[in-house]
Amino acid sequence: MAKTRIGVYPGTFDPITNGHVDIIRRAMRIVDVLIVGVAVNIGKGPLFTLDERIEMVDHELDLLNAKSNGPTVESRTFDNLLMHFVEECGGGMIIRGLRAVSDFDYEFQMAGMNARLNPNVEMVYLMASENQQFIASRLVKEIASLGGEI
Repeated sequence: MAKTRIGVYPGTFDPITNGHVDIIRRAMRIVDVLIVGVAVNIGKGPLFTLDERIEMVDHELDLLNAKSNGPTVESRTFDNLLMHFVEECGGGMIIRGLRAVSDFDYEFQMAGMNARLNPNVEMVYLMASENQQFIASRLVKEIASLGGEI
């Protein structure tokens, strides 16, 4: 029997964007179970509370699950080291999205560190779709705070 492929897509999701949803939808093609890990991450000074972020993520996952008879997709919160969270979930891969070269530099450093923490967990990178490459939750928050249409 084939081993269940469990992937973890971590983030702050403050708020979840169309770019995040795009990565989730595409990650669903390569895993049997996808866990969207919503980080507590107080250090980033989130605009939305953890409960609000989970509610937004769950709303999007409900829409995706309704359209799919594919893998199980669920959200979970975490406030520990990502690799420990992945191990708790039984994950074999961490899914990350890349929008630009600047993302690659950061992710390259993180991949090396994560490989040292657990060489059995693979890092899987999905390039942002062309129409989603310039969406960042930081920019969405800034537009919203200045009264712009989001």
